[in-house]
Amino acid sequence: VTQGLLLGKQRTVFVGTTTSMQKFRGVLLDMGDQTFSRHFRMDRTQFEYLLTKLKENGLSRDHSHGKTQVPATNKLLLFLWYIANQNSFRELSEKFNLSVSSAHQTVLQVLTILSRIGPTFILWPNGCEKGASAAAFQRTCGLAGVIGAIDGVDYMNRNGFCSVLLQGIVDERGRFIDIFAGPPGRVHDARMLRASDFFLEWHQKMGDYFLLGDSAYISQAFPFICAPKRDNGRLTEAEHQLNARINRGRFIVEQAFGYLKCKWRRLRDLQNTRIDIVVMVIMAACFLHNMCIDHSDICPEHPQGCPREDDDDPLSLFYSQWFPRLRQAYQTTFSEQLLVPYQDSQFVSLISK
Repeated sequence: VTQGLLLGKQRTVFVGTTTSMQKFRGVLLDMGDQTFSRHFRMDRTQFEYLLTKLKENGLSRDHSHGKTQVPATNKLLLFLWYIANQNSFRELSEKFNLSVSSAHQTVLQVLTILSRIGPTFILWPNGCEKGASAAAFQRTCGLAGVIGAIDGVDYMNRNGFCSVLLQGIVDERGRFIDIFAGPPGRVHDARMLRASDFFLEWHQKMGDYFLLGDSAYISQAFPFICAPKRDNGRLTEAEHQLNARINRGRFIVEQAFGYLKCKWRRLRDLQNTRIDIVVMVIMAACFLHNMCIDHSDICPEHPQGCPREDDDDPLSLFYSQWFPRLRQAYQTTFSEQLLVPYQDSQFVSLISK
């Protein structure tokens, strides 16, 4: 080797893929269609389509020096397993017969490519598509001029703290047509909308159309969002019906967030200290979400529809289950100035006389 270097010759080393890796890849690719879809969250047609896209953008690069790199097929299989499950990199490295650093590098490589080609999966609708969306929403909720629904969701880490927020706008099929991710912590939906790029461009994008949103978007600053009126006990029958139509129309965005977290389970617990990587994981999940919907894919566990995002939200469960009791206890306590125990609870509210 030293003599070759002194003579100016290049040393070329070819090391083939290990036998165990070849066998494991064969096992994965030889799975039945349903088993493959259940593990990797997409069918083989979608897998080949995504693999072609990634190869065109540098997932596999030919070289003649050093060890043979991990095949592009293995890289995509590893990444899909990573984002579809909650395994650690140590478990991934053992499963795919790679070092921990190689598994981490593979995930980062695929995330980087997806962040570069992602805008091709998430596009704002053109004029004809807006008309089709408006007609679909009118059939669903009876409201004219609606082309999408908007909402925000936060993703928590293993300690239960809100790590990153995602704002999404979806069409009548639940496809994301605009996303904004990145603000850390818990931020109000209205504040997140003001910080997004969409808020700066809504005049050009919306035109004469509207979006459906929840009560968080009740503001004169959002004339393009149709939000339900707050029920203060004085709403008319017509206002109740309007609120019901808005909620029926915006159900699609809650369903989309539920589908996103159900299909790509990495989003349930983002254990990463780098915000930029967390954002790339969330956005990659949104890109894959749209790609699967374009191929008429459904969740194998919930063919009738995934649970809504707020169905398993601990804060939503707390508010729905405990807030009525807290309010009743508060009213009773301050009206009678007594000790008020919570029903079906071990806690006691102590109010000094």
